[in-house]
Amino acid sequence: MAKGQVVLGPTGRPETIIPAPKPLAQHGPARIIAMCNQKGGVGKTTTTINLGAALARYGRRVLLVDFDPQGALSAGLGVQAHDVPTIYDLILGKEKDPQEVIQHTETKNLDVIPANIDLSAAEVHLVTEVAREQILAGVLRKVAADYDVILIDCQPSLGLLTVNALTASHGVLIPLACEFFALRGVALLIETVEKVRDRLNPQIEVDGIIATMYDSRTLHAREVLERVVDTFGDTVFDTVISRTVKLPDASVAAKSIFDYAPTNLASEAYLKLAREVVQRGVVA
Repeated sequence: MAKGQVVLGPTGRPETIIPAPKPLAQHGPARIIAMCNQKGGVGKTTTTINLGAALARYGRRVLLVDFDPQGALSAGLGVQAHDVPTIYDLILGKEKDPQEVIQHTETKNLDVIPANIDLSAAEVHLVTEVAREQILAGVLRKVAADYDVILIDCQPSLGLLTVNALTASHGVLIPLACEFFALRGVALLIETVEKVRDRLNPQIEVDGIIATMYDSRTLHAREVLERVVDTFGDTVFDTVISRTVKLPDASVAAKSIFDYAPTNLASEAYLKLAREVVQRGVVA
């Protein structure tokens, strides 16, 4: 590279070096963020795990909330989710203290509230509850002071559970696979966020869109990413998560990418994303 030459990243913006975030003088209260996309298979759970683990490596106290009945986040970190209290027990009031449900992971500063298939029955039970959209918010308020960030891994739908997550959150991060069908649903999701802001949670905002599963070798992926940037501008993070077999392999091994393949490019990508998230003020 010639001196003074500007190198453009996948989003078409100049590549920049983002310094590691400074240690925090004190911890909490947490900023609550919903990881949300009603389209499945976009890397949402993978991004929740690895962004959370990256922030934990930078000294942030992180709580991950598995809010998907499939329990993929819990399984992806090797967290026991059967025959133990889960988020389902908390939102139904079977467990009153979230501290009794939180499980620690092998990663320092990274905790999880697990979920399992029982959560699939929650929407039926919540329908008749007073202020049913605000039940998760009440649960997370009890532990917010202990963490710097709480990431909620939402299920791939815009049902009552997802509305609960949006009502509890300060912001929304949207993982978006660089595929046409994934792109189509983003406008609907943003419209849902705006409805929640108008009716239930005036403070919520879209913190950003994270391009995932990017393959620079395909014209399709490059065109989708270009279209996303043209449409949403600076809402799209500069950091792009490329497709690699190491990410699903890490999930199968129940580890973060940092523990499974620390030298893989995906590891550096998620560290860079964590630095950008802090730089943008999404997380302290």
